[in-house]
Amino acid sequence: MKPAPALLVRQLTAKARATAHARSSACPCGAATLADRPDGIVVRHADTVAKAHPEDTDPAELTTRLTLATHHPGILLPPLAPTPAGLHDRWVTFWPYGTPVDPEAPDAAPWEAAATLLARLHRTPAPPKTPTMRGPAKAARAIARLRGTGPHPAALPVLRAWDTLPAWARGKAPMPRTGTLCHGDLHLGQLVRHPAPEGPWLLIDVDDLGVGVPAWDLARPAAWYACGLLPPGEWARFLAAYRAEGGPAVPADGDPWPALDVPARALTVQTAARAVAKAVAAGRPLDEVEQSVVDACGRMATVPPQLAQGHAK
Repeated sequence: MKPAPALLVRQLTAKARATAHARSSACPCGAATLADRPDGIVVRHADTVAKAHPEDTDPAELTTRLTLATHHPGILLPPLAPTPAGLHDRWVTFWPYGTPVDPEAPDAAPWEAAATLLARLHRTPAPPKTPTMRGPAKAARAIARLRGTGPHPAALPVLRAWDTLPAWARGKAPMPRTGTLCHGDLHLGQLVRHPAPEGPWLLIDVDDLGVGVPAWDLARPAAWYACGLLPPGEWARFLAAYRAEGGPAVPADGDPWPALDVPARALTVQTAARAVAKAVAAGRPLDEVEQSVVDACGRMATVPPQLAQGHAK
């Protein structure tokens, strides 16, 4: 029998507290729930963070991902333990607390740091038996959730845009490149400063880490830029920093869009699918940002990817 969500949060918090107290006898005992979603529950106690991973998490693959984070502490935040622990039907991992990006200070967003870390990750050799990067699978789950919400006018352009994508971008076929180590779900919420509060930026969240198409990791900021949600200057800074660090996802100069177009389309569809599903669940209309990504899907559905390469908007 599955525990109630509130019980799982309480028990996860207790584990975080015990781990924090084991690390320091001077624990200030501050606690908070940082996230409570179907794809992960994250709680904090002082300088220790505990995460309950999704129910379908493969423990062997998660252990491999934890090992990668342990071995590359200048890129990924290392876990406190090299293997996950069990809690009911979930696997739990423990991490040091890092200072997240401040959502109220968009002008200070660490785009260059994110790009530099990605380039370093992409140049890191992937050990044998590294799992596949789960970005396309996550996009497919967003579409499945959208299909399950029932009829909605905004769903049609999103699903049409989804159908224009190649099979690999929809999680229906192997990715065309699988030798590059990728994060799999890059956005600004995946960076923290460690040690807190002013340490260097590091990538967090290893759930989707694996080998795959490195352009997928650039796709969310690329999609935001293409939809008009990320200013051109910030996109230019991000791309320049990635190239300066020798990132392999795009050419060292010239037009990056032949490499980025399909992943950026896929992330636009994923974002729109989540937005519509959340709006339906909340019984509210789409906000301006959500409508903009749905509108982008409408434009995508009329222009196949092979005809759109080289055009950002």
